Amino acid sequence: MTDPQEALLLACRQVGVDATGVELIRSAENVIYRLPGGVVARVSRDGQLATAGKEVRVSRWLNESGIPAVRAIEQLPQPVAVDGRGVTFWHELPPHREGSIGQLAQVLQQLHRLRPPASLDLPPLAPFVRLEQRIAEATVFADDDRAWLLDHLHGLQDRYRELPPGLPHGAVHGDAWAGNIVDTDAGPVVLDLERFAFGPPEWDLVSVAVDHLTFSAEYAPGWTEFCQHYGYDVTGWQGCSVLRDARELRKVTFAAQLARDIPALRDQAHYRLACIRGEHGDRPWDWKPVP
Repeated sequence: MTDPQEALLLACRQVGVDATGVELIRSAENVIYRLPGGVVARVSRDGQLATAGKEVRVSRWLNESGIPAVRAIEQLPQPVAVDGRGVTFWHELPPHREGSIGQLAQVLQQLHRLRPPASLDLPPLAPFVRLEQRIAEATVFADDDRAWLLDHLHGLQDRYRELPPGLPHGAVHGDAWAGNIVDTDAGPVVLDLERFAFGPPEWDLVSVAVDHLTFSAEYAPGWTEFCQHYGYDVTGWQGCSVLRDARELRKVTFAAQLARDIPALRDQAHYRLACIRGEHGDRPWDWKPVP
């Protein structure tokens, strides 16, 4: 498998982009590089070519619909396929800072009111994607803990199939939190488009609720402000607990995934697991953010 920087250099040669002095910005789910001339490149994981293409389509749709988002470079064919990876090229953002909770609410309200065209070809929301794999690979947990997690996952999948009616389904961001909305001098801009999907808007709203009502009591006032700006409190919806539990399971397995390489996170992974197993009382718990 071609490593991310090699894939980037091959893609740059293929479409004629200058890669002189390429600079790594961040290595996570995607690997992101800075190139000359205000260009940023994203290199996907293996097998994520279709997702890379979706990001480009979503970017164009959002910007055409009046919701500023990171902008793919129009003059280039996108995405560029390199040995199973998708490489995409973007305009670098101007100076920015993390968006406010009010900006996040207003952007999500705008997004959820849009009706995505069929040409956008959004995949259906997949709340449990990769969770079985994460659980199987969660070597920081004992076998019986992984068995419990797997049973918990299967129970949530059954409950998700029986979700009660809620808001009209449409485009959802899929990873809604204040860090994915940045504030520039021209206003907020939407980032990280890879998890865009078609499904219940409550998935985005519950994501914000978990960040404020699960992690710590000190974050709770932010949830009140979010609801005031959005105009709806998802915690009153009968299906909220299903999506909340799914979100929390994702955060448990994410901490376990990171703890394989960062031993200092083992305690946090075990604490999160104990919380969702009912061993530390009611929410909020004292969850610490992980990288």
